[in-house]
Parts: sequence; structure tokens; C-alpha cells
Amino acid sequence: MNQLITITTNGNDEQLVSARELHKSLEVKTRFSQWVTQNFKGFREDIDFSSVVTTTQQNQYGGTKELQDYALTVEMAKHIAMMTGTPKGYQVRDYFIQVEKAWNSPDMIMKRALQIADKRVIKLQNEKNQLLLESSVQKQQIAELQPKASYYDLVLQNKSLLSVSKIAKDFGRSAVWLNRYLHELGVQYKQGDIWLLYAKHQDKGYTQTHTHVIDSEKSRVTTKWTQKGRLFIYDLLKNQGILPLIERQEVGSSRESALA
Repeated sequence: MNQLITITTNGNDEQLVSARELHKSLEVKTRFSQWVTQNFKGFREDIDFSSVVTTTQQNQYGGTKELQDYALTVEMAKHIAMMTGTPKGYQVRDYFIQVEKAWNSPDMIMKRALQIADKRVIKLQNEKNQLLLESSVQKQQIAELQPKASYYDLVLQNKSLLSVSKIAKDFGRSAVWLNRYLHELGVQYKQGDIWLLYAKHQDKGYTQTHTHVIDSEKSRVTTKWTQKGRLFIYDLLKNQGILPLIERQEVGSSRESALA
């Protein structure tokens, strides 16, 4: 079946037709706005049609102009084509009848059902992943709130927090390297886009995780290291033979002095 008029679908899986394209296909001489006034009587807005705005190129220099248009249901478009009473109108009406038959065929119904099912599976998987991330973050945040018994811990919590990139810079490394190395050493794991501590480290006061609300639907979780966590990383890397830059410089200076 040749496409006489473009058919689109909306989020409700409903077929729609552009009123301007229908007006052009019917080859009527009446101005578009007047044609709308004459032919839309008896039809219901937001049920049979909805108002939309389209753009068109206005000149050869790339300028655009907004045009009033309407998205019509195929049923409404079919009625308007029939009301035209012209051979072209009947041709367009017959085309819409063929479109409806094809749309409602068993094969197309099954195809749409499978597409809807696939979308639901993807949506449920995304929701599951989000819940898993929120659960992991909440678990770490609860554990982080636990070590408040001593004055020492309270003092540490009042110190400035550090990003992993800042700590990595002390060792002349990148944040990517340090995150991966801490993962290899069994300190943290990645959940979604953030790194979280394994359970055995979560209640040590090494990190503080915060949720920053961006808008009503979006938020961003960040994990920063406390001064206690910084010392933990220092001891951990030192045991692996990795020293911060300042200590490497001190070692180098001592060796030079011994050779002098």
C-alpha cells in the first residue's frame, strides 16, 4: 500500500494525521484556517484532534516560522475526507480505510503487543536497578551514621571532606586509577555510576554519602572521603609500597644527602 498521507503514532499507540497535510492532499482551495473552522464542527478537541505547532523554513537563509497545525485521529480524517465530496476526497477516505484494516490486522496487533511488552520489561528493569542503587546508598548512609560514639569521631566528621580525585592527586595518580585499585583491594564496588564501600568498611567513618536533588525527578549521589578515610587509604597504599608524592620527595632527598 503506497503512503498517500503520513501516519504517525502517539504514546497511547494511536494513529494520527496532520491537518495541514490532509488539507493539502484533499486539494481544497479554501484557506487552511477557514477550512478548519468549517470542518472541525462537531469534533471534540483532545479526543478527536489536538492543537500542535509545527515549524517551516521561511527563507533561504535558514529562518523558520511557526505554523498552527492539528493532530487528527484517522477516524476524524476519514470523515472529513468523505465530507469533501470530491473524487480526491473519496480516494483519501479509501486510503484511511486500508490503513485502519492494516493497523487492526492480527499480525500488527501482535507486533504492537510485543513492543509494549518489551517497553514494560525495560521500564521494570530500570526501576529495579534504581531501587537497588537507592537501597545500596541507604545502607551505606545508615552505616556511616553509626560511628558517632567518641569525641574523636565527632572531630573527624567536622573536618573537610575530600573527593577521590583529591586523594589520588596526593599519590600522583588519577581518580579512575584509585577507584579501580581500591576495588581490587576489596574496599569498594561500583553500583550504577557511583562507588560504594563494602559492608566491612561502611561503619568505619571513612566516607560520607550525600544525595543532591536536581529537580522533582532527578537526583545525584556523591560519595566523599573523610580525613579518617584519607588516613585509611594512606595506610592501605603504603602497605602496597605506594607512597604519596611528598614522602617520595623526602625519601629522595635523604638518599641524596647520604651520597653527598
